[in-house]
Amino acid sequence: MKYTITVIAFLIFSGYVCAQEETKPSSPFSLELDAFYGTILEHNPDIAHLITAHPQGLLLSYNKKTFGHTEAERRWNYPDWGFTFAYQDFNNPVLGENYSLYAHFNWYFLKRHLVFRMGQGVAYNTNPYDPETNFLNNAFGSSVLSSTFLKMNYVHENLWDGLGVHAGFSIIHYSNANFRAPNNSTNTWAFNVGASYLFDHDEMPEYVSAENDVPSNARAEKFKFNLVYRFGWNESDVVQQGQYPFFVVSAFMDKRINYKSTVQFGVDYFDAKFLEELIFYRSVAFPEDDVTGDEDYRRVGVFVGHELRFHKTAFVSQLGYYVYWPYDFENQFYNRLGLKRYFYKDRIFAAVTVKAHWAKAEAVEFGIGIRL
Repeated sequence: MKYTITVIAFLIFSGYVCAQEETKPSSPFSLELDAFYGTILEHNPDIAHLITAHPQGLLLSYNKKTFGHTEAERRWNYPDWGFTFAYQDFNNPVLGENYSLYAHFNWYFLKRHLVFRMGQGVAYNTNPYDPETNFLNNAFGSSVLSSTFLKMNYVHENLWDGLGVHAGFSIIHYSNANFRAPNNSTNTWAFNVGASYLFDHDEMPEYVSAENDVPSNARAEKFKFNLVYRFGWNESDVVQQGQYPFFVVSAFMDKRINYKSTVQFGVDYFDAKFLEELIFYRSVAFPEDDVTGDEDYRRVGVFVGHELRFHKTAFVSQLGYYVYWPYDFENQFYNRLGLKRYFYKDRIFAAVTVKAHWAKAEAVEFGIGIRL
């Protein structure tokens, strides 16, 4: 931990010195360094034995400033985009340590003194579940995890010669979305405090005004038909049952109602081989459950959804209900959250989403689709 702090502090200091010597103007960006300290939330009683100490760590972030040169930047109040590296020590040898890398966005409020950050990325855990050497770690079934973090800070940039300070709180989530069992995951609630340096702080461009932009609802569109194919691999909650492929075919209508928002309604068809294996397993291992092994593992659901657009990128949220649900797995409601990226005049798109039953993830879905 102390060596990590030393290295990162050196990088921040080196960047600061270089900035003082640099005379050629460049595109404005900032570097941030945070320390955080918190606690693991008991979202699931199965991880109660893992909550033994307070985790702590560091966040190192790069933030690229925007000034309204695109319509999306003006519509969203000139957000930042960037990357964050995170180090978290759980202070529990069973859980080990996590190293994470995220892409993030910053949204500003209250005259740019309040900032909300959302990041999505991948993490590496140093001590995942092992049936012989680490059977107590039922939170992380694999070394590679997906991770999401939310951060709300009060910020004051460029207090003195480019240096600024900030403080607030963060929520950091780690899970492998049932790619491998066990997968009870962790959620860390943490308080953070840090400093930043704003490069080219004395040559900041003017913000491009949005007063000449067309009204947001002028971006409304007619109903469009969408067809999506999603795929991936996952495992049931039975440890070492094995990973199996799945695919999902979705058909839906959407309507863009303004620049930021698109609403959806449609149908999903799920074909998940892990569920077929789970049905067979329970029919053999738990005859008292009255599972014959012949139950259909396929499911069909209907859903409503919403897309929050930022230029070619969209945040997807959907809520669904199984209308065909022959095997009682989890519950009949499901939800889907993730990111979508549009290509070729918004007609082709790719998506990465997490499908879950409330807070319990079932799978990470990789998808490609067409919008007609």
